[in-house]
Amino acid sequence: MGKTADLTVVQKTTIDTLHKEGKTQKVIAKEAGCSQSSVSKHINRKAKGRKRCGRKKCTSNRDNRTLERIVKQNPFKNVGEIHKEWTAAGVCASRTTAHRRLQDMGFSCRIPCVKPLLNNRQRQKRLAWAKDKKDWTAAESKVMFSDESTFCICIGNQGPRVWRKRGEAQNPRCLRSSVKFPQSVMVWGAMSSAGVGPLCFLRSKVNAAVYQDVLEHFMLPAADQLYGDAGFIFQQDSAPAHRAKATSTWFKDHGIPVLNWPANSPDLNPIENLWGIVKRKMRFARLNNAEELKATIRATWALITPEQCHRLIDSMPRRIAAVIQQSENPS
Repeated sequence: MGKTADLTVVQKTTIDTLHKEGKTQKVIAKEAGCSQSSVSKHINRKAKGRKRCGRKKCTSNRDNRTLERIVKQNPFKNVGEIHKEWTAAGVCASRTTAHRRLQDMGFSCRIPCVKPLLNNRQRQKRLAWAKDKKDWTAAESKVMFSDESTFCICIGNQGPRVWRKRGEAQNPRCLRSSVKFPQSVMVWGAMSSAGVGPLCFLRSKVNAAVYQDVLEHFMLPAADQLYGDAGFIFQQDSAPAHRAKATSTWFKDHGIPVLNWPANSPDLNPIENLWGIVKRKMRFARLNNAEELKATIRATWALITPEQCHRLIDSMPRRIAAVIQQSENPS
């Protein structure tokens, strides 16, 4: 009596026929003239479908777990570095195999998100704000979101990539710290669900006096453009110029309510996504000086549609829910 692979076509046909008739494996083995284990293996193989074709994988489950551990220890390594460490652990596989196994595990090589670090006090205030705003209403959608952003000539250089899985974009181990300064310009802008306001290019460091000038000559015209005679709420971050007493007095004198905002929370501000859209569209622009940079920013900003702004502001309930969820399930 041979192994399963030694079964003849007649034996296989006999096994299939008797199995369909409901005979026991012991009876089938006697009739087919083979071992009962051969009958069992043949029936199970037929039940599972076609036998797996192709070359056997050169790595074991243990090898794959070693690879996943290497990536999780330092997700900012490139494939070459990961492969080198993997082979040093005793695995005999090519660089292409390492790349393929990473993809099989669900890892993708992506540009890391940048997120400021928060201390415990800031985390608590951020969570309290999110819980207070968890029922984001239509009235609160009448918010004018504002922010400053820096644009660099070398805008396409986004640094090293990171290996991460779907849903890990904001995982602390997959974030990189932000670094400032080559030749650049700083821009102030504002948006609402009705569209974007005019840009202001800042020539000097933003103190309270400079910021109030921006509010007077750019924010107020933007409010007239976006809201007309309707009321609105103004959003700003916690920069020193924004929190200055003189600035608070300016808002009171003009009767403009200001939305309370948690510190170090750019991920909650939809305008950050607009800056990202503009920078991505400018990624391949060949710019020689600051004036060309400004002209390109203006032209790209003008392409932002009210529909884009409306979708981003509609995402506020999801952003708030993510803060609450993150506090309940910290990474």
